[in-house]
Formats: sequence, C-alpha cells, structure tokens
Amino acid sequence: MAYDFSMEIDQDRMDVACFGSGDEALVVIPGLGDGLKTVRDMGILLSMTYRQWGERFRVVVPSRREPLPEGATTLDMARDVIHVMDNRKISRAHVVGISMGGMIAQHLAALTPERVDRLVLCVSAPGPNPVLQETLSRWLRMGEEGRFRDLMADAAQTLYTTRRGKNVAALGGVMERLIGETGKERFCRQARACLLHDARDSLHLIQCPTLILGGEQDRVVGPQASRELALGIARSVLEMKEQQGHGLYEEDRDFIPRVLQFLTE
Repeated sequence: MAYDFSMEIDQDRMDVACFGSGDEALVVIPGLGDGLKTVRDMGILLSMTYRQWGERFRVVVPSRREPLPEGATTLDMARDVIHVMDNRKISRAHVVGISMGGMIAQHLAALTPERVDRLVLCVSAPGPNPVLQETLSRWLRMGEEGRFRDLMADAAQTLYTTRRGKNVAALGGVMERLIGETGKERFCRQARACLLHDARDSLHLIQCPTLILGGEQDRVVGPQASRELALGIARSVLEMKEQQGHGLYEEDRDFIPRVLQFLTE
C-alpha cells in the first residue's frame, strides 16, 4: 500500500510519502529536485520506482518543510527528518540519502547514530568543493533570475550520461509552468543550503556500516566528493561507477538492487 500525508512541524508542513509493509523501516531522503516538487501525491510513483525496497521495508520518504525558511541548513533539515521518524514511531531505520539528501543523511547519522542501522550515501558530498560550487552557483543564479527552462536544460546535460537527459530537458517548459513562484524560491533556498553544507568535522561520529556510491563522470559534486566521504567514515565501503555521472541513481540498473543487497547483508 502506498500513501502520502502532510504533518505539521512548528506550524509549517512536511509532505511525506510512505509505502511497503516490512518490519524494518527505510528512510529515503531525496535530492535537490525536492526543491521543485515535494513528494505530495508521489506515493504510488515512488512505490513503483522502489518496488524492491518496498517488498522488504516500510519505506518513508520525507520532503523538506514547506514553506522552507530562508537560511535553512542541511543540519536543520536533518532535525526535521528526526521529527518525521518520531511522528512515524520509527526508533531505528536504514537511511538512503541521494545527492542533497545524502548531505542531510550525514548530519542525521552523526546526530543520532543510535537510530541509523545502515546508511547509503549516493553521489553526495561532505562539504564544498570546486565542482559543487561551480555547478550549484550556476543553477542558483538561473533560479534567482527565474530562468527555470534554462536551468532544467543545464541540469539535464550535467546530470545524465544517456538519452534520459534529452527527455528531462524537453520537460523544461512544462516544469517551469508547474513550479510557480513558491517552488522557485524553495529551490533557491535548498541550493543555498547545499553550497553551505559542511559535515566534514562530523563524519567521524557516523558509526553504522555505510555504502558510498559515486560516479566517475559526476559533474555536480565531482567524483572526489565520494572518496572524501569514504575517508571520513570509518565503517564505509566505496563503490565508484566508471561510466556513471551524478544521475546514476536513475541511470544505473544496479543501483536499486545493490542498495537492497547492502541493507540486507
């Protein structure tokens, strides 16, 4: 069964999608795309995409709070995820963080190591680096100027290594109309949080087994970001995909089964 709901947090709203019926919980934290659209009304689609995970786990996918406060940090967002876990009565969970979601997951696992069983960080970064700063600054500038069609086209070219990029770029005009002014500011605030993210001094607090997946062709955070994560997290396994870029979580057929394998080891 798949469903989504909204919960209150400090008089704001958080949209959450849930599916699966396993005894163990899996929290999946999405990337910067959450700035364009929350997981509201996405429960069924997510359950289809991550069907293998839903067969084994009770999956919870939280968006960032809405409205997202100006100056919100990835650390603030990690604390919000903890509120979601409390709301769902999840005392312990596996956590998968994708891109920006991995930044939030780093803080979550460092803040509450007793609540994270296994951690997956996919195409994420522990802190600022030249590749991340150049790409995110460019996207932020486009967002601040309201050039979301250009942003979608640029993101498609930067994220993907296959035809998927052309399909995403073709949706740029549609997405621009659907996002609205609130979504545009939400995206910019999340992009600023990515640029300010720095968990390097906290990585040693992550105690759980951690799988780090990176792409050698990553042009958003750069391949070195995954290697830096692996150096900072003691119980980590690093797997670099030679032919994959930042969009490996959508393009790599092995991503979903590999994560499932790691979480059930």
